[in-house]
Amino acid sequence: MTDQHEEDAALEAAILELLAKRAVGATICPSDAARAVRPEGWRELMEPARLAARRLVADGTVTITQGGNPIDPTTIHGPIRIRLNP
Repeated sequence: MTDQHEEDAALEAAILELLAKRAVGATICPSDAARAVRPEGWRELMEPARLAARRLVADGTVTITQGGNPIDPTTIHGPIRIRLNP
């Protein structure tokens, strides 16, 4: 496993761990996962965190939202939130 694969897996795990600690239906920002994985230099992980969220959407684990509404992850522009699927 390469460092990139490890970081991708860590971001996916961070998303799921953070959401598990929230109330049902609550959301997180991709930056929350980036900060959990790399507290220093987390901004560099913003796009990888968004990609991790997209992978979790593809496997049916989470939904990406904007303005509280689910969106197609292929059309993301601007800030997003991530919510665990019921």
